[in-house]
Amino acid sequence: MRKQILTIDDDATIRNAVALFLQAKGYDVLQAGDAAQGQIVFRSKRPDLVIVDYALPDGDALELLERFRAVDPACPVIVLTGHASIDLAVRAIQEGASHFLTKPLELSALLTVIERALENQALKRKETARRSGSATAPPANPFAGESPAIRALEAHVRKVLQSDSPILINGETGTGKGVLARWIHENGRRSDGPMVDLNCAGLSREFLDTELFGHEKGAFTGAVNTKQGLFEVAHGGTLFLDEIGDVDPQLQPKLLKVVEEKRFRRLGDVTDRVVDVRLIGATHRDLAAMSRSGDFRSDLFFRISTFPLMVPPLRERTEDIPILADRVLDDLARTMGRRKPAVDPATLRVLCNYPWPGNVRELRNVLERAVLLMDGDTLTPNDLVLQFDAAPAASRGTATAEMNLTLDEMERLHIERVLADSNGRVETAAVRLGVPRSSLYQKLKRYGLTAPRQ
Repeated sequence: MRKQILTIDDDATIRNAVALFLQAKGYDVLQAGDAAQGQIVFRSKRPDLVIVDYALPDGDALELLERFRAVDPACPVIVLTGHASIDLAVRAIQEGASHFLTKPLELSALLTVIERALENQALKRKETARRSGSATAPPANPFAGESPAIRALEAHVRKVLQSDSPILINGETGTGKGVLARWIHENGRRSDGPMVDLNCAGLSREFLDTELFGHEKGAFTGAVNTKQGLFEVAHGGTLFLDEIGDVDPQLQPKLLKVVEEKRFRRLGDVTDRVVDVRLIGATHRDLAAMSRSGDFRSDLFFRISTFPLMVPPLRERTEDIPILADRVLDDLARTMGRRKPAVDPATLRVLCNYPWPGNVRELRNVLERAVLLMDGDTLTPNDLVLQFDAAPAASRGTATAEMNLTLDEMERLHIERVLADSNGRVETAAVRLGVPRSSLYQKLKRYGLTAPRQ
């Protein structure tokens, strides 16, 4: 993503020379001839860096520094002057200038200062995002597995990776929507910017308002300091709103405005602030149905779902469970500082046949508990503690009838079910059953079952 630089100088010759030089180096350049115009451009365009002449027809750089810092404290400002003095340089740095340069300018030196200032800015924004509660661990791979469902998801995601349009990630609880959002940020065009996340579930309208948009000092009882909102913290990067379907209806118009217009107001402020943020929302709810019933604004739904993604539940990608389990065990062994346990084939069969209502999150929790409590070096079915122990009422009659089957009849029925769940793929079914593919073919022949074409 090209960085945007604002130059403020009443000397058009210098402005144009700087602009032409920086444009040739890959920057977008904005220009202003005085302090008033510079403030307007700064608020409306929110540049990544400012170059300002100290003496302007209607003010000086120190006055502008204070106004710029009120809008965006992280934006670096380089002050130029034709009449340098140590006292003036010290004052400029104290007021928040990142650098103080004298005219005539050496453009190569200016470029070095700009590059260094932008690098420091990116580090500061990421540190602010980290203090705001964002995760700092490297993003996990959300596409672990070989199922058609996960491969289709990856293909869809890669098509929208370099876009800045909003994304809505749908999926059940525990499927890894947050992991996918972070992967999109880290592999997209905004990876140099901050990634800020907030779970909206259960948050009051008032709290969510000040978290997202910030507030001015004295805006309400208890507002003893000015607070930056997460939209400002995420400027130049990504804001991930988990459980976006829980946002209070009264706050949704304000959210729509900032998504559409890239501008908002802090609580208690009268001035619009401009931000450049990509929004990624996630929900386990059916927002389309909620928008039709009036429980979620339809205009906001259509705006945030420019690119809808669906993360499949684990029960629809059971062939991925051995791969996911292996990766989880790798990670647990590394974090616990112990050897990775072997896995009994019977354990894999149990894992593959369990419905996983909590999805990938539940799989990790089950394996973590098992690794902590296991006695030997091999993970067995007895080490697993699964919470889903109640069969649906409709299936109880079937379960009772199955109690009267012979062992061979039970095996035949189980093979039929696993094969059907594996979409007829014998190799996948063999892995789930924990037997060689040749053995499964023998059993298919023995029970008179027809093997699909491979």
